Amino acid sequence: MKTLLIFAFVLSQSLLFANPAPVQLPHVKVKITVSDEVRSSFVKGGRILLYVGTNSHKEPRNSSEFVMGINPKDWNSSQSFELDIASPSVMHTNIEADFLKTTKKVYCQVIYKQNVDDGQANIPGNIYSTVDSVSLVNGAHATLKLKTIIPPFEIVEHKFVKTVIIKSKLLSDFWKRPRELKASILLPASYYDNPGKSYPICYRVPGINGRYDGVNGMVKNKDFMDWWFAKETPQIIYVFVDSQGPYGDSYQVDSENNGPCGQALTEELIPEIEKQVHYNKDSGKRFLAGASTGGWVVLGLQIFYPDFFNGTWSYSPDPVDFEHYGLIDIYHDESAFYNRFGYLQPESRTIYDEPRGSMKEAIEDENVISQTNTYAISGNQFGSYNAVFGPRGKDGLPTLMIDPITGKIDHAIAKQWEKYDLKKVLQKNWSVLGPKLQGKIWIWSGDSDGLYSNVATRFLKIYLDKTENPKSDAKISFTAMAGHCAEWSDKAVLNMIAEKASRH
Repeated sequence: MKTLLIFAFVLSQSLLFANPAPVQLPHVKVKITVSDEVRSSFVKGGRILLYVGTNSHKEPRNSSEFVMGINPKDWNSSQSFELDIASPSVMHTNIEADFLKTTKKVYCQVIYKQNVDDGQANIPGNIYSTVDSVSLVNGAHATLKLKTIIPPFEIVEHKFVKTVIIKSKLLSDFWKRPRELKASILLPASYYDNPGKSYPICYRVPGINGRYDGVNGMVKNKDFMDWWFAKETPQIIYVFVDSQGPYGDSYQVDSENNGPCGQALTEELIPEIEKQVHYNKDSGKRFLAGASTGGWVVLGLQIFYPDFFNGTWSYSPDPVDFEHYGLIDIYHDESAFYNRFGYLQPESRTIYDEPRGSMKEAIEDENVISQTNTYAISGNQFGSYNAVFGPRGKDGLPTLMIDPITGKIDHAIAKQWEKYDLKKVLQKNWSVLGPKLQGKIWIWSGDSDGLYSNVATRFLKIYLDKTENPKSDAKISFTAMAGHCAEWSDKAVLNMIAEKASRH
C-alpha cells in the first residue's frame, strides 16, 4: 500500500508540473547565400547555426535567445540554401522561448561552422552572416549573406608581452594535419633589468574553451597593470595557455580523442616557453593556477605530473570526483536527466540554490550546435568532457557516456572515465603520489557553486583528510553562499605563489 501511495504521489506531481504543449513554429524561411569575398574560404560539410534574438543592438550570434542547427546536404558556396525554421530536420534550442509565441519582429544571423580544429561556433575560421529582421508569421522571409570570416585571435602589443606559437609534432602526428600550440606571456616589471635571470613561472589555465589571448584583458585593465608595475608586486612570469581542441576544451591532458595534449604541453610547449624566458628548470618554481575548467586542469596536471609542477592554485574546479559529477553519480545512476526521485536533474543554480537549468536542457542545447546532431562534437562543456574523458568510437568520434535523447548513462563508458576521476586517481596511487604532492595543492570553492562542482570538491576533501603515510597537507577551503569562481583573483594567486617561491 505504501508503495502504491508513493507512486500515486509521484504521478500526480508529474502531471501537475507537466510541460505545456510544445510551441508550433511558424513556417518562416531564411535564405542563406555566400558572398564572393569568402567563397574561396568556404568548406563543404559544415553546419549552419541560425541565431535568433530580440535585441536590436547586438548581433544575434552574441546575444541569441534561440538557436537552430542543420547540416545542409551537398551545399556549396555557389548555391543558396533555404531553411524553414519549422522543418522537422532542423534542431532547436529553447523551444519554449516567449517571443516564439508572438508575431513580434526578431533578428536573425547565421554562423557557418566549418573549422575542424575547433569545436566551437563563434571562433576564428568560421563564417558569419549579415543580420536581418523578420516577423514570426507563416510565409515570412529573411535573407542572410555569409560574408565575414571570423579572424584569428590577436595578442596585444606590449613591451612586457611575448607570444609563443609552435608546431606540435605530437599533435600533428596524431591528427595527421598541422596542429599548433600557443601561449602568451606577461613578463614581470624587472625582467629587462635582469637579463638571464630565472624567475618563478606560473601557467594560468583559462576556463572552458579559453584562449591564449587572456593576457589582453590583463594589459587593458589599468588597475591590474598599475599593480603589476608597482615595487611591491611579486616578480613572476605569468603564462596564458590555450585550450583549443577539435571537440572543445582540450583539458591539457592526454586522451583517446584529443591526442597527447598533456605530453605536448609538458614536452613541447613548456620547454620552448622556458627557453625563451630563461627559466631554470631545476629551480623548482614552476606553478599552476586556474579557475572552473582551468581549476580542474591545474589540479589534474599537478596530479598527473607531480614532479614536473611545484604547486597548484585551483578555484571552483570542474568535478574532481565523478561519483559527484554535479549531482550525478556516473558509475551508479541510471539517468543523467532525472534523479533517483524522478525529478529533472538540475545542471545549474543561483547562489540561493534556485535551479535555473537542467542537465536535459544543457545536453539538448549542445545537440543542436553539433554536426553529429548529438553533443559529441558540440565544442561546449559536455562535448568537451565527453571527448577528454571517454574512449574513441569505431567511427573515430568520441563515444557518448550520456544518451543524448534519453539521458541514460552507459556504465561501460563511465567506467573508462575513471582514469580522469581525480579522487580515484589519488585513492589508487596515494602511496606514490602522496609524498610528491605535499605542499603543492591549494583549492577554493564556493559552497553555492553555480554548477554544483563544490559537491565533488567536498568529497575530495573528505578523502584527503583521512589519508595516511603521508597525511595530506592540501589546503582546501569553502565559502558559504559564494558562487562559481567568486573569489578568483590574479593578484591573490600571484601573491600566494610568491610567498611559496620565497620559501623554496
